Amino acid sequence: MKKTVLSLALAAAAVTGTLSPLRAQTTCPVAPAPVEVSGSITSNTTWTADRVYLLKGFVFVESGATLTIQPGTIIKGDKASKGTLTIKQGAKIEARGTADRPIVFTSNQAPGERDRGDWGGLILAGKAPQNIPAAPGQPLPKLEGGLTPDTYFGGTDPNDNSGALQYVRIEFPGIAFTTDNEINGLTLAGVGAGTTLDHIQVSYSGDDSFEWFGGTVNAKYLVAFRGTDDEWDTDNGFAGKVQFGLSLRDPNIADVSGSNAFESDNDANGTSNSPQTAAVFSNISNFIAPASGTLSANFKRAMHIRRNSALSIYNSVVAGYPVGLLLDGAAAEGNAASGALQLRNNVFAGFADARVATVVTGSTYDAKKLLTDNGNDLTSTVADLNLATENFNLTNPFFQPKATSKLGAGAGFTGKAADAFFDKVSYRGAFAPEGATGSNTGNWAAGWTNFNPQLTCYNAPGVTTGTAKATSDQLQQLAVAPNPSNGPAELRFSLRRGGPATVQVFDLTGRPVATVLAGAPLPSGDQALRLPETLRAGVYLATVTTGETSQSVRFVVVK
Repeated sequence: MKKTVLSLALAAAAVTGTLSPLRAQTTCPVAPAPVEVSGSITSNTTWTADRVYLLKGFVFVESGATLTIQPGTIIKGDKASKGTLTIKQGAKIEARGTADRPIVFTSNQAPGERDRGDWGGLILAGKAPQNIPAAPGQPLPKLEGGLTPDTYFGGTDPNDNSGALQYVRIEFPGIAFTTDNEINGLTLAGVGAGTTLDHIQVSYSGDDSFEWFGGTVNAKYLVAFRGTDDEWDTDNGFAGKVQFGLSLRDPNIADVSGSNAFESDNDANGTSNSPQTAAVFSNISNFIAPASGTLSANFKRAMHIRRNSALSIYNSVVAGYPVGLLLDGAAAEGNAASGALQLRNNVFAGFADARVATVVTGSTYDAKKLLTDNGNDLTSTVADLNLATENFNLTNPFFQPKATSKLGAGAGFTGKAADAFFDKVSYRGAFAPEGATGSNTGNWAAGWTNFNPQLTCYNAPGVTTGTAKATSDQLQQLAVAPNPSNGPAELRFSLRRGGPATVQVFDLTGRPVATVLAGAPLPSGDQALRLPETLRAGVYLATVTTGETSQSVRFVVVK
């Protein structure tokens, strides 16, 4: 597919750099009738890539049943009924996609009309230990999120197996029913270490991207993209290990409850209930894209460790948040002092000295000393990381740091990170720098991820990467001129065959902000359409949709 993608060289732009084509399919066919799924799945079932599936309401895979999903399968969550898929205790999901045929869970709304919270999300409930006492008359604690009927989790089997999620995308999920009663993008409740989790992207979640409630499951290669609340939320005795994770946030979108990269509690009341939350994360990159205006006041901390959590974080990088670390409460401070909570070899970039490591009012604990004594790098500016501008791009990012970035060295795998689960790489953050050789180098997010799902067509069964070759040459030479513009600008293109066309303008959150044409007939030949002069300063996408094709071009407005 041909797209014109222009370099954004102005400081007013939130994203800059030389970019590869936007990830959106050229032709969006009429959607086939989906296979509607509702209620309970009680026997072994396979979803195939030649069909599109629609989750209607709460869908449960019951104990004893296995849901197998073929590579390349598209599953849509119904917006009206808040479709949600739950894998209950004793059930399994075998969703093993591939790098070139990922499995996609997404919204059932049309391109340009999708939003956070369009559907519920994906929930796995296992039998591994957690620390919430069961309510009177109940066998185990039940999951939050308004699930009907109640869904229980937890148990005594740390090696419980809920199946596998590999090369899976989860887009536009996350519903907050009431305060502290939400469905996240991917909810992992009491999930055991026998479960396989790797290469999972959660995008545009209406709540947390990933949340663990107890359990022992391990994971690698996770992406949290443009979520709303927290990225990595660990609670209720989660004791698993996670390596190679990326989060990138929109600077304008954060939750009213306060958004953090890491948020961790032992439990809601900070008790000593066991097992204690003691997860270990390594090689996680957490960025908020540079803001062209004011950062949302709802962003809070890169790391908020509280309520007796013993979370440990190694070899990671955080940048863009107002505060680096909040070590919240005497119990969390005690865990740090005893070594149960370890923060080692991390990079805190761009934080004011008084905000890089903080404690609650009245505490005398020296949280900054905790960082400086354990090999953490308190880099004064994000620029000192020597990253590429593409690392922060919100629609088509490239995440490997420059070869000269300080993230290319400095990792250490001592203490809890000495565990055999962790690959002993030399770099900090989620990706090796460009040009690095050896194991665990290169761009592990390439191919299977999608950073522009708002404009992706999901009507072709089995087409989930957005990299299929164009099947139409109708639309040619799409461009905006002048670009950037501080006044009148034109959208220019050529049609080899005339026909009805719709032209819309979207902001970088994917929201439509203007309709230039709505199914109006256009003749073949060169076209020049005036774009609205009322657009505010910012970065936009102009999209042309015909009966054969849909293409977009990025442009900048400065005022």
